[in-house]
Amino acid sequence: MTSISVLGLGAMGAALAATLIRKGNAVTVSNRTPSRAEPLARAGARIATTPAEAVAASELSILCVVDYAAAGSVLAEARGALSGRDLVNLTNGTPREAKNLAAWAEMEGVNYLDGGIMAIPPMIGEAGALVLYSGSTALFERHKPALDALAESRHLGDDSGLAALYDLALLAGMYGLFSGFLHANALVTSGGGKAVDFLPLLLPWLKAMTGTLPDLAGKIDSGRHSDNVVSNLAMQTIALENIAKASAEQAVAPDFAEPMLRLAARRIAEGHGSDDVSGVIETVREKK
Repeated sequence: MTSISVLGLGAMGAALAATLIRKGNAVTVSNRTPSRAEPLARAGARIATTPAEAVAASELSILCVVDYAAAGSVLAEARGALSGRDLVNLTNGTPREAKNLAAWAEMEGVNYLDGGIMAIPPMIGEAGALVLYSGSTALFERHKPALDALAESRHLGDDSGLAALYDLALLAGMYGLFSGFLHANALVTSGGGKAVDFLPLLLPWLKAMTGTLPDLAGKIDSGRHSDNVVSNLAMQTIALENIAKASAEQAVAPDFAEPMLRLAARRIAEGHGSDDVSGVIETVREKK
């Protein structure tokens, strides 16, 4: 049994604390709104009146709040108790914010691990939940059994910003999928169709297209976007143009499709129309 404090009891923080209690850990909780701690107290948690009291109560503290501004505020209140302690921060933010907090923790003598939760609250403690970590390998290994109680734990490296970077990259892929899904259904429903009836066509198509991703990933890493091209960017841009035109005809805003069309057109204007679609990445990332 590990003694663990959870700082922040929003939907995710409460799910983390409840799971840790259910799996046999000694849990202390702290939250600005004390009433949120009451259900956890009934489940066996100890309520700390301040963040400093919570940190002092446990071997490990897990911070999960709405953003890094809130994280900084909580840690400022706990500052006197943090030195020499283990802190895992599961607040969603940017790589720079994670690195800045890691630098602050180092100056304060705090052992720091940053994390990105790839799950919604009901998934915590269940199969399919994943938490990405980066920062102190020693801290990760020391508390891996407790972290594994929350979700599959994956350590990405000592760079504290990696968990946030990969977290947001995965979300970017998800929102790209959602935007395509929404645009597709806007087109179908504009013609009188129903999204639920279109789904049996859309799902197998998307699944089939994911089979091209390993090839595209290899081209992104190698920079060889002209290798083994089946459907080049110039051809694919015609489809993108037709999506935009059809959207206008159907009174559907082209907002989801236009960014890809604009970037593809720029890539073609640079002389890369014969490349694969993977080459569009070169228009959005800084040359190194």
